[in-house]
Amino acid sequence: MSEHESFGPDLAEVFGPSQSDGGPDLVQLLTPEGERVHHPEFDHDFSAEELRGLYRDMVLTRRIDVEATALQRHGELGIWAQLLGQEAAQIGAGRALRPQDYVFPTYREHGVAYCKGVDPLRLLGLFRGVDQGGWDPNENNFGLYTIVIGAQTLHATGYAMGMQRDGVVGTGDPDRDSAVIAHFGDGASSQGDVNEAFIFAASYNAPVVFFCQNNQWAISEPIERQTRIPLYQRALGFGFPGIRVDGNDVLATYAVTKAALQRAREGNGPSFVEAYTYRMGAHTTTDDPTRYRLNDELEHWKLKDPIERLKVYLRRNGLVDQEFFDDLDAEAKELGHHLREGCKALPDPKPLDQFGYVFSEMTDEIAAQRDEFAAYLASFEGSH
Repeated sequence: MSEHESFGPDLAEVFGPSQSDGGPDLVQLLTPEGERVHHPEFDHDFSAEELRGLYRDMVLTRRIDVEATALQRHGELGIWAQLLGQEAAQIGAGRALRPQDYVFPTYREHGVAYCKGVDPLRLLGLFRGVDQGGWDPNENNFGLYTIVIGAQTLHATGYAMGMQRDGVVGTGDPDRDSAVIAHFGDGASSQGDVNEAFIFAASYNAPVVFFCQNNQWAISEPIERQTRIPLYQRALGFGFPGIRVDGNDVLATYAVTKAALQRAREGNGPSFVEAYTYRMGAHTTTDDPTRYRLNDELEHWKLKDPIERLKVYLRRNGLVDQEFFDDLDAEAKELGHHLREGCKALPDPKPLDQFGYVFSEMTDEIAAQRDEFAAYLASFEGSH
């Protein structure tokens, strides 16, 4: 072997069999078989009520995803970004938040939106094309969906720096101290915006958690084409800690994210959480994953289903009864009805409204364009 051939990590070491289940550094509290395990650094004493709540959240989040996918297939939505298989990553991260914490999402954080109190019907408006996001970000501290890949990490870092200047970081008051969490995917980690956000966050010790849902595929590009090392190890190169958590384990995701957020609130700076998970469905409803990945891979990850493993644990330990599942099933059906009927009833946008969304205050130039367009529309009145 030559000197050059031995330089740097071998891909077999990074993505080979030893790493197929997340590798030795993976933080896990609930195995795919539903066995509770403990971690020396990240753990949490979950009550029965908390466990049932996390299970309920994941089931309802999956129902949102299933209903929205069906609505798209029936022509009621233009497109939908599925989260199937990533429920634990989103609910674990979402439930670790405090009310004052701020979320900057991608376009797939439907479970986090649910945790922050955003009506899922509001999400559908964007994908139906009747609005640009029908919720007030400041009402729930949940930003609008970001379509530009990775741009939200810069927004999150800037907002976190603003929190520092507002004096809401490191005060010791749990009701005041705040943090920001930025969601993005493994593909976005290759974007310049994300890496610039890392640099600024580290340089200014910003109270931000970079939460990467590594679902193994950036549309059709596998993770081994994105990086030469595990994603969480990239953080050290920027000067802050990174950790890999089982993103299909809602308990571990909650514990790790809670610790990372608290670290940020206390003024100890940014951190990187890689939620090691899998995109069970398509990238969006315009994508056909059967063209680029094997069915054996999908079947392997089905055995790690985040909902099923918690369900097994709850049943095995006598923490639920059939009434619980019956009630939850009824609640999910009611949620589905709300989404189906509500989506169809969403009002179409008025063409002239778009001019009011350009700036916070109408400028003369935009007003002139609005009036010109209004005259154009009026020219069709009365015509056949």
